[in-house]
Amino acid sequence: MNPAPCLRSLAAGLIFAGAALAAPERPPNFVIILADDMGYGDAGCYGSKALKTPHLDRMAERGLRFTDFHSSGNVCSPTRAGLVTGRYQYRSGVDGVVNADPKVPAHHSGLQRSEHTFAESLKAKGYQVGLMGKWHLGYDKKYNPTHHGFDRFRGFVSGNIDYHSHYDRMGVYDWWDGLEQVKEEGYSTHLINRHAVEFIEEHKDKPFCLYVAHEAVHSPWQGPEDPAVRGPGVKKGAKESPKDVALKAMMTAMDQGIGEIISKLEELELAENTLVFFFSDNGPAGGSAGPLRGRKGSNWEGGHRVPAVAFWPGKIKAGQVTDELSISIDLMPTMLELSGASAHPERPLDGVSLVPVLLRGESLGERQLFWNHKAMRDGNWKLMLGGKGAAGEVGLYDLSKDIGEKNNLAKQHPERVETMRKALKAWSEDVMSNVTAQPDVEAVTSGKKDAK
Repeated sequence: MNPAPCLRSLAAGLIFAGAALAAPERPPNFVIILADDMGYGDAGCYGSKALKTPHLDRMAERGLRFTDFHSSGNVCSPTRAGLVTGRYQYRSGVDGVVNADPKVPAHHSGLQRSEHTFAESLKAKGYQVGLMGKWHLGYDKKYNPTHHGFDRFRGFVSGNIDYHSHYDRMGVYDWWDGLEQVKEEGYSTHLINRHAVEFIEEHKDKPFCLYVAHEAVHSPWQGPEDPAVRGPGVKKGAKESPKDVALKAMMTAMDQGIGEIISKLEELELAENTLVFFFSDNGPAGGSAGPLRGRKGSNWEGGHRVPAVAFWPGKIKAGQVTDELSISIDLMPTMLELSGASAHPERPLDGVSLVPVLLRGESLGERQLFWNHKAMRDGNWKLMLGGKGAAGEVGLYDLSKDIGEKNNLAKQHPERVETMRKALKAWSEDVMSNVTAQPDVEAVTSGKKDAK
């Protein structure tokens, strides 16, 4: 018997095995699901009786639920700017809502191209990156997500659209495929989720990051079966559905979509290599803040403490709950650590990686977080300086005993108040020290100058 063929087969097998062992492990995928105006008390897993969220609840049962997670802003645009850059939104100059009215100066602001996003970092690492849904970081095409590292964008650029006709509150049609407006019939929540599932299917064989930015549960109050209230052919004075009725239908549609995304990942055997993270962009406009004080637009906890759930079978232990103080700007450093991607050297991140919490159940240590130059957290302590609801006085609250911020302890702890005020002032000076310039809005709105 000639041993040569056997030896050659053995050698080939050893080479193949060695190559397999040496092959780099595929980095994890990321799916970030962002609800709009969903309050801390608007999910079943956070105690809601009025709204049913079985798929999100199931995600929490199989993953990790946060009890002290925050949006970096208390309204839409700022949180989104912070999320995609991993930095407090004040640094990018997007510290307020990008307004739909072109006569308002804020309409002409947006995320400038000099800002660096998680999409750009991940794309440089070989990821396919998609955004399905709401952008709200600039109306002009120069602000389009495709200029910020997103390979695919399907959705709208304004703060909200009619769920059926896709017209914004100024009567402008707002539904895009990249840089082009497209006509597409359907309920916006269903469309966003359908394109999200298609993106997963299309990119199942390579690393991907998918940002699913839902319109739900932002007004207008429209469920899937309700009529359009904006756009051509709509009768003048058309009314939205009763808020409480519509809110249930809107939440159900979004929750079903979450279930479809999880099911698709499992069907494609991608779930064990995909971190799915769900949260809301700010507190409720129409729903519930649960036990918290304040709502959307407020610096009270109810304005920015939001539901958040992380899901990653085999990596995140099922049924976990964490009280770690966390914020939406933590998601970019988390994805960068897990993927091996890098931040921009001239854009240091303000957030920290959540990997210790997600994968090892470890603490992030004592943290300080800040909102609108008027509020901060220092561990369980909350400082409020004036603003809505504070009646112009300084407020200090021990959230470990007073989650509803009802008992002002400022007079009992003057030294702590002073220490926290100094920390807030130092932070404010830091984030405002080198703000990315926005267009000369006065010149833009007067028509004297192009805003490029």
